[in-house]
Amino acid sequence: MTLPKDIWYLSPEGIKAYQEEKLRETIGYIFEKSPYYHRLFQENHLIPDDIRTIDDLLKLPVTTKKDLQLHNMEFLCVPKSEIADYVTTSGTLGDPVIFAETQNDLDRLGHCEAQSFRLMNTRPGDKLLLMCTVDRRFMAGLACFMGGGRCGMGVIRTGNGIPELQWDTILRMEPEVCACVPSFLIKMMDYAVKNGIDYHHCSLKKAQCLGESIRNNDFTFNTLGQQIHDRWPELQLFSNYASTEMQSSFNECEEGCGTHHKPELTIVEFLDDHDERVADDRPGEVTVTTLGVTGMPLLRFKTGDLCYHTNEKCSCGRNSIRLSPVIGRKGQMVKYKGTTLYPSALFDVLENIPGVQNYIVQAYTNDIGTDGLLVRVGSTDRSEQFIKSIKDAFRSKIRVAPEVSIEPAETIAELIMPPMSRKIVKFQDLRGEK
Repeated sequence: MTLPKDIWYLSPEGIKAYQEEKLRETIGYIFEKSPYYHRLFQENHLIPDDIRTIDDLLKLPVTTKKDLQLHNMEFLCVPKSEIADYVTTSGTLGDPVIFAETQNDLDRLGHCEAQSFRLMNTRPGDKLLLMCTVDRRFMAGLACFMGGGRCGMGVIRTGNGIPELQWDTILRMEPEVCACVPSFLIKMMDYAVKNGIDYHHCSLKKAQCLGESIRNNDFTFNTLGQQIHDRWPELQLFSNYASTEMQSSFNECEEGCGTHHKPELTIVEFLDDHDERVADDRPGEVTVTTLGVTGMPLLRFKTGDLCYHTNEKCSCGRNSIRLSPVIGRKGQMVKYKGTTLYPSALFDVLENIPGVQNYIVQAYTNDIGTDGLLVRVGSTDRSEQFIKSIKDAFRSKIRVAPEVSIEPAETIAELIMPPMSRKIVKFQDLRGEK
């Protein structure tokens, strides 16, 4: 498939005109091919000609994660003989959902991450160290692999973990770019210091940060991002935001002021709890309509992720929408002692406490039926003073202190990286479980 590389430099009106042309093509295709959406149109007394503009999307109900779980394969638009790849969602807020991709969809996915690497100003001939998995039914690793190749980069597939292997690869092959979970960079630096590796003068210069936020809403570094930047200032960090369902991603440019939308791939809305669009200065749930997907396209899919957004032109010259870091996931909101919290707020506190080796936050239903919070910390310091310092840090930042349990770091490590997981798990929602 052929997709434009520079659409984000068009005027906002030009971007909108392109998207609405592709939207009409998408609606016609989905109405004809998708059992789920064909039925949805009929139930709402709609025909394809009723949806011709972005504003017309408001006539359609949203698609939720529950819809995908209950009717998974009814979203499939092609015979199984045309499916080139199967992936699943991570199942963060429920059971994983299957997504089937055609060769067209894989080409689109490669284009998507090639655009991410262009935003990072990578160059043909650079080498990409891929420190995330391309197996385990994971879309992101495959997207990075294909996108790197489209940009003229040679890709080195080390996969996640094993700092020794990563450093051996860096020192032997001298990659300039990496794609990784940012917290792993801390382990990389710790290993380098312990083994006498001068990482400040190694070949790596750019890191695409997947799966974890490195910035606050004002685009300054959060605790994790600041730790990496302070210790490895030569490494330029780029945020990436993605989900399997949208079959695309948002990525920062070198200005570091929000992740750029790729308007040739999706239409994005920001909705409130009543599925109405929010004003530009209000957070909204990222809601995506895919463009150009032939396997399992989605209309008005609510991701569960809450973000701010801006339509202002970026100083890089692009006119595409930019997203803030994810404030939180709607399904992960916790009401604790009268305070509304998202796990990311707790993570930011824990990342800044000396002596905390690792951690996992667990939400549960307490004896009186309200939300409880248990923070399980991996540390060798089990003193009452250490526990008090953790609780004091929470009180100073978020006004309330959850329960704290100090355990061996090895025990926590098994919880945050279970055998079937593709991502580090820092939050477990046990509410409703006995």
